[in-house]
Amino acid sequence: MSSLSTPDAPNPLSASSAAAADARRSASAASHRAAVKRRERAAQWHLLFIAVVVLGPLVIYPLVRLVALSLSGPHGIGLQAYAAFFGNPETRGVIGTTLWILFASAGLASLLGVALASLLFFKPFPGARMVTRFLELFVAFPSFLVAFTLIFLYGSQGSVSIGLQRLFHLQAPPLDFLFGVGGVILAEVVFYAPFVVRPTLASFATLDMRLIEAARSLGASGWMVAFKVILPLAWPGIAAGTILCFLLTLNEFGILLVLGSAHLITLPVAIYSSATVDLDLPTAAAGAVVMLIMSLSLYALYRQVNRRNVKGAHRGL
Repeated sequence: MSSLSTPDAPNPLSASSAAAADARRSASAASHRAAVKRRERAAQWHLLFIAVVVLGPLVIYPLVRLVALSLSGPHGIGLQAYAAFFGNPETRGVIGTTLWILFASAGLASLLGVALASLLFFKPFPGARMVTRFLELFVAFPSFLVAFTLIFLYGSQGSVSIGLQRLFHLQAPPLDFLFGVGGVILAEVVFYAPFVVRPTLASFATLDMRLIEAARSLGASGWMVAFKVILPLAWPGIAAGTILCFLLTLNEFGILLVLGSAHLITLPVAIYSSATVDLDLPTAAAGAVVMLIMSLSLYALYRQVNRRNVKGAHRGL
């Protein structure tokens, strides 16, 4: 008896179900792509809004005007302002003074910041957490406040100077160094050292303490552990904090305005004097552009080092 059924024949119902499922998947994918495109368009509109409404009048327009002013001359666009800026015989001394104060202040602040971070992390003491919180709060203070605090303490009429004068029966206050290079460097070191502490602490927190313990168990001294184990591993964070310190110190103006003497002229002070005293706005704009290029170069270096630090921390996790 032959059977009339054909088991291998396609089922119309299953084929239609598969087609309907494919249609639903295609519709879902199309809907997802449309949603992604809408989000991308919304993000582009938001970015355009921020660029036009926020960055345009507050950042882009002033920078464009600054560059245009530095290129303006009596006969149209030219480099007369830059020629006047670099042709001034005092410019070389101003740049030299700026770099001298920059490297002295930022270098000492970086060393002090790394030393403080090392003490707070590896040798914690009672109250170390409070000191860390104070250093974090200290970065919110205006820089000129530190300058005035030093004047109240170590100025010729400061409490420390008067106390030493009365203690040793001196005819004049013994401390007279604030209004000059010494006072500026001291104030900038005190103010900018905490800016190095926080990145260094964050870099120390990513260290594998087992490596340090292994080095100590093998007989390495404390200095050898610090320079052979800790420093190479924590170097990206330390470098980022150091570059940030250099960047902020380069643009410092408040401390220089309070403690700088008439003979201590740095690049920010020279730009300020050109704009307000000499009323030479093109030359002041040229100096500001030069300083802006220096600052942006340091910032680009900071971003690159900080990016490597973040990638290294992620790999460590």
